[in-house]
Amino acid sequence: MEPEPIFRSAEAGVYVPTGHARGPWDPEALHGGAPAALLMRAIGDLGTGLSLGRLTIDFLGPVPLAPLSVAASVVRAGRRFAVAEATISADGRTSCAARAVLVRREPVTLPEHWTLPAPERLAPPSSGIHSSFADHGPPPAADEAFHLTAFDLRFVVGDYGVGPADVWFRLRRPLVDASPASPLETLAAAADFGNGVSHVLDFGGFLFVNLDLSIQVAREPRGDWVGLAARTTLGDDGTGIARSTLHDGDGAVGDATQTLFVAPR
Repeated sequence: MEPEPIFRSAEAGVYVPTGHARGPWDPEALHGGAPAALLMRAIGDLGTGLSLGRLTIDFLGPVPLAPLSVAASVVRAGRRFAVAEATISADGRTSCAARAVLVRREPVTLPEHWTLPAPERLAPPSSGIHSSFADHGPPPAADEAFHLTAFDLRFVVGDYGVGPADVWFRLRRPLVDASPASPLETLAAAADFGNGVSHVLDFGGFLFVNLDLSIQVAREPRGDWVGLAARTTLGDDGTGIARSTLHDGDGAVGDATQTLFVAPR
């Protein structure tokens, strides 16, 4: 029997989230990684023939567990690079606004030059341990949720809520209907977990929410697994940054950052 998807398509450009898209705080709102994957798909469906260089998503408000209208368009066409925008709306209100820089990728022979040392490769998912968000975070809003039933998570360094963490992610179910997520869509979904898996404050005492998600891709990921080497740093002014180096099984593929708003509850 086919597993229940994260989203079901209703009509052109409209998607209905299942409980597997739900976030940890509000049973009627989505986890940020679920709409991130949907935005990535909408941009890929534009058919530019170019590859993702950067994706930035601004979360303008909670994304409701309700039918979502997704729209995408190319705002700057080109053969070498292009710029696309995408939005997610519900009941006439825009919840997410994304902007993507798309680039042409082809082999280039370069002269000898200085290069930044490659990030240390993560230990493989097979060496990791499963750690339940429910064991360390707020009580689950429901049995079905993106962080509980959509992903298989394997920690190879750290654990929820103890600071730096290296974690592998693999989606357990299709993204839309029977269609599985592409590696890039999985990358977008997993990248939104950087703040959650590497948080340094207690859920009960503090609010630390990411206001955005910015992903830069050095090369397109391959395979089902996406790894995050996630680190959170906080200032003393109610802000912070979660930084993640993104991996596939062959090594680092890019980076993600999240701007955090931090306040006592």
